[in-house]
This record gives sequence, structure tokens and C-alpha cells, in this order.
Amino acid sequence: MARHFLTLLDLSPDELHYLIQRAITIKSSLKAQGPRYTPLPNRTLAMIFEKSSTRTRVSFETAMAHFGGHALFLSPRDTQLGRGEPIGDTARVLAEMVDAVMIRTFSHAGLEEYAAASAAPVINALTDDYHPCQLLADVMTWTERRGRLQGRTAVWVGDGNNMCHSWINAARQFDFNLRVCCPEGYEPRADIVAAAGNRVSIIHDPQKAVDNADLVTTDVWASMGQEEEQARREADFAGFQVTEALLDRAREDALFLHCLPAHRGEEISATLLEDPRAAVWQEAGNRLHAQKALIEFLLLGRVG
Repeated sequence: MARHFLTLLDLSPDELHYLIQRAITIKSSLKAQGPRYTPLPNRTLAMIFEKSSTRTRVSFETAMAHFGGHALFLSPRDTQLGRGEPIGDTARVLAEMVDAVMIRTFSHAGLEEYAAASAAPVINALTDDYHPCQLLADVMTWTERRGRLQGRTAVWVGDGNNMCHSWINAARQFDFNLRVCCPEGYEPRADIVAAAGNRVSIIHDPQKAVDNADLVTTDVWASMGQEEEQARREADFAGFQVTEALLDRAREDALFLHCLPAHRGEEISATLLEDPRAAVWQEAGNRLHAQKALIEFLLLGRVG
């Protein structure tokens, strides 16, 4: 039976720790030797995109190329999904032809429907509710920079969106503390917060939230599909911009992450990405390595 990766909760904490360490090993080998490790010759990953992408498409496509396989880019405009073919029918057909499927879409329920019908592993490359692949890269970056995460404190500043939900799941799975700092009315889903227990707290004051934190992260105030809310969100999020001065309230060795793309001058100050505490370029690059480890695990199991 195929293993799917729809949220971080689909893997055990032990499996997730394995993935992070495996990703670091794969990255080190690539840097030292180039893309000589090709465990997936002639294997194919179908990539279904209903939302636009830079990092997701490039990282998955490059991962399959490095592994000796192939990636197919599919959009609703070019497939029968865009003409009303039932999700389950598409899932069953593709599973007869490809080895795994990556989906970047709006509805998480639609993704779950696809996975339920698919005999091939399905990877969530972003839905309106979760973005677990980004969290693999984020946790990998934090681990590379600071080592063991257990007991540390991360702060999410911004909307209680799909990224926030995945950070909450990460706190559960990797056993760190998460402070979610958002304006009133923009809290993450209550059931997701409740399931995390005392690992997650909601704070509405950015100054208080960031005090003595090990890591601070944020995202754009208006995600894809929310552009018409931009003006209202800018007003509601006034005072929640992450700046160098706000980071100064965190620990001296605190890191700053952002899943990108960033809107300089909105959710972050104009110069924050150039601050030495920002690890966003390493974080973006780690999408490639973390997803390689994920694809390898779903298709081949543990290696080594």
C-alpha cells in the first residue's frame, strides 16, 4: 500500500528525523561529488499544479533529474482535470503510468480524495491548509544551523495560514515549542492548535512573542487566492512586521526564516533578508535536498 505525504502527521517522528538527517547527507554528497547518486532510473514523478510555483517546481523537477528519473509538469489547462474528470479517475489512471504524484492545489479535501484513490504515493506540495514540504526544508535548515531542536522555541509571526498549520504540526512531531503571533481574527484553526497541546501558544503581541526565541519566521500577509484582501490585511497586520529591531528581542543566536516569495516592506523590513540572522537562501535551497529524501523514502524506504 502506498505511503502518502499530505501533512507532517503522515510520518512518525522517527521517520521525520530520519528524513532530515538523510536530506543533510544527500546535500553533502551532492556538494562533494555532484549528482552521481541516481537511485530512480526511469522512474517518473507527475507534478500537478493548480497554483503557480517557482521553488516547488524547480526543486521537484531537479530532484528527479538528479536521481536519474523524470518529472512531468501537468496543469488543469492541459489535462482532463480541467475539463471535469473526477479526481479519483485521474488518480487511478496516473497510478497506472507514473511512480509518484506531487500536487500543488487549493483544496486539501480534494488532495485527500486524490490520495484515497491513488495506488502511487502522493505528495502535498501545498494546499490551502498545509505546506509540509516547506517545513521539511525549514526544519532541515534550523537543524543544520543549530543542531537538536527538542525544547527550543520558534515564533510564527503573521496569518494563521497553511504555513502556520504546518509549523504547528512540526512542533508536535519534532518536539519544540511554537508561539503563534497573529492579529485577533487571524488565528490558526482551533482543532490544529488543540491537537498540539501545550507545545503551541497564541500571542497577539509581537514584542512579547519574540522575547528570547530561538527562531522567528513569517510569510506574506495575503496568500495566493487572497489578493483581493490585500488592503484590509495590510491594515489589520500593521505592527506585525518582522524587523531587525524585533529580532533583537530574540536570543542572540536566533535565526530568521521565510518560505518566500517575500514582500519587502510589508511582512518584513526592506533589509531583513540581508541580515546575517536570516537563513532564507539556505532554506530555499534545502527544498531540493529535503524533497529528494522524501521521494527516496516514499519509493524505496529507508536507505543505508
